[in-house]
Amino acid sequence: MSILNKISVGIRDSKLSRAQTDILLNQLISVSDNISNETIDIKTIKTKGDIHNVQRLDQIGGKGLFIKEIEQHIINGQVDVGIHSMKDVPAEESSDELDIICWLKRENPCEALLSNSGLKFFELPSGSVIGTSSIRRRAQILNLRKDLKIKLLRGNVDTRVKKLKENNYDSIILSFAGLKRLGLSDQVTEKLDEEYFLPAACQGTVGVQSKRGSSLKKVFEIINHKETEIESLTERKVLKDINANCNSPISVYAKIKNDVLKIRCEIFDHDGFKVFSRIFSDDKKKFLNVADELVQVILKDVGQDKINNLNNLDDFNYSP
Repeated sequence: MSILNKISVGIRDSKLSRAQTDILLNQLISVSDNISNETIDIKTIKTKGDIHNVQRLDQIGGKGLFIKEIEQHIINGQVDVGIHSMKDVPAEESSDELDIICWLKRENPCEALLSNSGLKFFELPSGSVIGTSSIRRRAQILNLRKDLKIKLLRGNVDTRVKKLKENNYDSIILSFAGLKRLGLSDQVTEKLDEEYFLPAACQGTVGVQSKRGSSLKKVFEIINHKETEIESLTERKVLKDINANCNSPISVYAKIKNDVLKIRCEIFDHDGFKVFSRIFSDDKKKFLNVADELVQVILKDVGQDKINNLNNLDDFNYSP
């Protein structure tokens, strides 16, 4: 399509999705002579992940449920592009017809603790109820504090914060990036140290998806953040090659500094025991090689069968 035509953008029906979309598109408009608010048509699309906001995601199809309907709209030609939180996009591509054509500069990917008491994570009294929907965060909590109660927490960011304020939980853990983009960073009690809470692959990253070979890649590449792209592709390759899904208790975080890419991976079992922890680094141009080296060590030390078994968890809630 011509860049003078309207660009139809599909997004989730949520405040966070709209906020992320506004940030990305405002960047595009500010540097493009051909794009304006009038040439962009945003369509909100209800996804199964948003509709079924009580059940555990891993039991109804995983985080990919937040993007499937948007992807289908792109394939069918109902929208030109979709804008996603890349943490929600499975590392194993659902269709070879689609491609990520642009990566927004990554926001701080750290985890954030919100607590009613104002107490930090290690200060919470024994027996405190902490809320999350993430199997990874659940394992990280258990690794550090088996004296806390863990209770499933689903819903969008506003819903989760509301449940906290209604005292359904003593504290909750959310992505700092989402809170910041929503203007809610003042709600954060503590930014959790990545030494203890290593983030998920692509946490804090937003991507633009289109049909493979779309001419829109040239439109969006002007705002593509190359270092974020390299970091995210490295993280996604590791998850894909060890056949881990979005629900696995696995953290993979790559960071480029002074042209050197460092990637750290941690794998837990469902009791919170850390079964793997390694750091690899090399020139950022060799990011695919770094990912391959890490994958080989994971498979050697942990094994594919163990990783596959980590995809299954019977009871999410935990009491000491």
